Amino acid sequence: MPLAKRWHDFDRSVLGTVPDRLGMYELGDEDGNVVEIGHGVLRDELKSALSYRDAATVRWEVAQTREQAAELAETHRDRL
Repeated sequence: MPLAKRWHDFDRSVLGTVPDRLGMYELGDEDGNVVEIGHGVLRDELKSALSYRDAATVRWEVAQTREQAAELAETHRDRL
């Protein structure tokens, strides 16, 4: 099951709104389909993804620990 959060356009302007905290994220296509799920320090992960991945949208969930971020990502991968 995807995150119940709204999608943001995935471009450089979104990086200023992404928290510099641990979490999980979903990258999506133009139709709102999830194309990738990842976790880590959100701002760092999404800077990298912006350079190397082809996605139109993004949404994220903040986590308290690296383990919680990994667990959230795995749970969402399993539900897809």
